[in-house]
Amino acid sequence: MKKQTEDKEALLIQSLKAGSYKAFDRIYRMYAKRLYAYSLRFTKSPEDAEEIVQDVFVRLWTDREKIRQEDTLRSLLFIMTRHHVINAFRSRINQPVYEDYVDYINDISVNDTHHHIEYQEFVMKLKKALKTLSATQQKVITLSRMQQLSNMEIAEKLSLSVQTVKNQLSTGLKLLKEKLSARYDTGNTASLHNKNK
Repeated sequence: MKKQTEDKEALLIQSLKAGSYKAFDRIYRMYAKRLYAYSLRFTKSPEDAEEIVQDVFVRLWTDREKIRQEDTLRSLLFIMTRHHVINAFRSRINQPVYEDYVDYINDISVNDTHHHIEYQEFVMKLKKALKTLSATQQKVITLSRMQQLSNMEIAEKLSLSVQTVKNQLSTGLKLLKEKLSARYDTGNTASLHNKNK
């Protein structure tokens, strides 16, 4: 059954890339509800979630000829939706660390509402865990995550080598992941991406 579904979607993808609106409509009906539910988990706003889904599918149609996926669009659509969720949140309250929150929630069980936490609670626990790291790690992670500085900018600001910044960032984030995972006892690891520049 799964193989048949994948084969069917592969044909839809081919038709979509060729400009078939009928195929686009079928793909929309396959994924729209799931993407809406995913967006709603973070935005808490039906209007925002609906707008994100619409934006994702508009982008899918606009860039249809560039699609590289052949079997399924699931991963592509969820990645696109994730980016829209993060951008929508940042544009409203300018919180760069929200990306880490989305990654953290994605890493814990999707169906485990016991471990679903609100963004502000996540930030509070993140800052508390951050204080347990070394002074250098705290500074590097704060500049990288909170202020969105590149490794080069951080190195110049702290009078460190770029390699030292990379090492401190990598080690510090690993420790943070472990501390956050231990706090929530999920058995999973928070995904604070190492976005080195």
